[in-house]
Amino acid sequence: MPELPEVETIKNTVSAAVNGAVIRDAIVNQPRLRELVPTDFAKRIRGAKIINLRRIAKYMLMDLDNGLTIIWHFGMSGKIRIEKANPPESEKHDHVIIETDKGVIYYNDARRFGLVLLGESDKLTQHPCFKHIGLDPWDTNLTPQYLLKALKKRKCAIKLSLLNQEIICGIGNIYASEILYRARILPERESCVISESEAKEIIKYTRIILEEAINAGGSTIHDYRRPDGDIGYFQQHHCVYNKTGQRCPDCKCNIAKTGGIRKIIQGGRSTFYCPNLQK
Repeated sequence: MPELPEVETIKNTVSAAVNGAVIRDAIVNQPRLRELVPTDFAKRIRGAKIINLRRIAKYMLMDLDNGLTIIWHFGMSGKIRIEKANPPESEKHDHVIIETDKGVIYYNDARRFGLVLLGESDKLTQHPCFKHIGLDPWDTNLTPQYLLKALKKRKCAIKLSLLNQEIICGIGNIYASEILYRARILPERESCVISESEAKEIIKYTRIILEEAINAGGSTIHDYRRPDGDIGYFQQHHCVYNKTGQRCPDCKCNIAKTGGIRKIIQGGRSTFYCPNLQK
């Protein structure tokens, strides 16, 4: 699933290509995504101008000059590509196509777990997608005190709390493992015992790692591709994710004895960590 860096990369690429464009038409080939694409989707956006692209959590938002916002979520396999013109034939799983005077936007989603919805631009905080969203990683209100208060009564593992979008939004499975590695915190630690200094480290490395990942175009593990067709490159900088049995970059341990980086399952998701450095 595209996480915050991948969605930010998609948003930046789409913005560079079609921001300021006028929507000529839209075609919904398959409305049955995670939620139904609105039946009047094409009618409501036809003739509108794209005035801004932005991101909230793992959602890409396309603001239009008619007071509506197109809400995109990419689920497990959703991706966007942009063509200069309509090709003779669409690709398989091209479910939503938006034609503009600057290019054609294709939303492709093999698994159909993504979303393409509409919301009123000035009422998005009331939209079901955003009612319970936590703080953005760069929100100035994200302080150690905020994080400690959110974790105070949570006995679940700190890794699971980082995945909770009602606390900090945008962090997914890949980056939660990387953040905890850099912060030297064991992913199985109870959330409620995290100290103030550890909370500072979590916030610090959340911002550092997500920024590094955005600069690298995100991480391509399975399906993720940028709208220009290129992959992300941050997977080349992962310290622990998907590196079971290897030595982490900061360790000099004997992996024949330690076993190297370990993999466990938490909340149905894979977690990777260094048992030597993370406490």
